[in-house]
Amino acid sequence: MEKQWLDDLLGFPELRVMGHGQSAIDANPGLGWLYYAEVRMQRPRLAVCIGSWRGFVPLVLAKGLQDNGDGGRLVFIDPSLVDDFWAEPSKVKAWFARFGVDNIDHHRQTTQQFVVSDTYQQMRDVGLLFVDGMHTAEQARFDHEAFTPILQPGAPVFFHDGVRRRISRIYGAERAYEHTVVDYVDELKSRPDLQVMDFPMDSGVALVRGTTRPTANVR
Repeated sequence: MEKQWLDDLLGFPELRVMGHGQSAIDANPGLGWLYYAEVRMQRPRLAVCIGSWRGFVPLVLAKGLQDNGDGGRLVFIDPSLVDDFWAEPSKVKAWFARFGVDNIDHHRQTTQQFVVSDTYQQMRDVGLLFVDGMHTAEQARFDHEAFTPILQPGAPVFFHDGVRRRISRIYGAERAYEHTVVDYVDELKSRPDLQVMDFPMDSGVALVRGTTRPTANVR
């Protein structure tokens, strides 16, 4: 990520919040370094991001895909339930284009709606999944299990706000609820087929990936 691009991105107050440890004063995207690095190292051709306040994560992931130079695209799923920011397709396209990113396909749907769509039915080989929608253990489980059958072996899966419980009032004070994604992440930590690592900075993110242990050579 070029400094000019980061300066532009972090120049917007709405892209410096929501718990990724961003800082404009030193052009530091915080946990965004991790998201971007995974895309650059893994080089997925298809990534999925579920949920985003104003697009910080989709933009960082799409920027990594774009910088890979091999035509990678990001499927971004957000039903725009918090407000109408993701409601108008032309405005969504213009917002992402503002940052020189044109490889994001936005779907104004919940995951439950998306998985019965033709787009989902045609998807294969998802190389990275970022879960940042409704922050309950139940929804995180649904989001994860919906894409598990089409994830590439060893594909990284991020669970934002997945390291601790806290109360959220993003839908209004009268609809406050508790983030419980960490409960689902704790379940995943008990599975021998998965590796799980917590990054507790700011709101924190849990990184999960499948692991296959090579068979030892017998002589």
